[in-house]
Amino acid sequence: MSPWVRGTALPRPRPEGLGLARFNALGRDDNLAVLLRCCGSRRWAERVAAHRPYPDLESLLAASDEACYDLNPAELDEALAEESLSPQPLVGARGPGTLAAHTALRAAHAEYERRFRHVFVICLDGYRDDELLDQVLSALRTRLNNEADEERAVTADELRRLARGRLRRLMAAVGQ
Repeated sequence: MSPWVRGTALPRPRPEGLGLARFNALGRDDNLAVLLRCCGSRRWAERVAAHRPYPDLESLLAASDEACYDLNPAELDEALAEESLSPQPLVGARGPGTLAAHTALRAAHAEYERRFRHVFVICLDGYRDDELLDQVLSALRTRLNNEADEERAVTADELRRLARGRLRRLMAAVGQ
């Protein structure tokens, strides 16, 4: 099972295996709906949709990155609002100390949201299930020390990485 949990801003459950060819062939409204599942900014989704058809996955990911880099503060807020505000237990987090770790995770999320006024997002692609809880707790501890502007930049980059991962999984296809 992949670690798709809202709140810790892991990739959210989305239809997988759509494929690039089917993605390119979707009507505009369906395409926007699919894209908004990857990143909650309407402007981001419109920009990515406008450049179809994509010849390959790398072109799609490059367009996604460019659209993320161009998000203004209000559009970033819009995207963050689509991420869950309540942390969920992480897949693979079991064993001694897990309850205490999840309690610490909830407290750290609450402090982060109080301090920065938005949800904590982190891309955990590439980590094993048994590493997720440690990675999230470590990142929260580190990022709580950031100044607001610095954290805003880190958050925007994490959101960009999340969108890439979600798109990559969406395009993992049958019928590309």
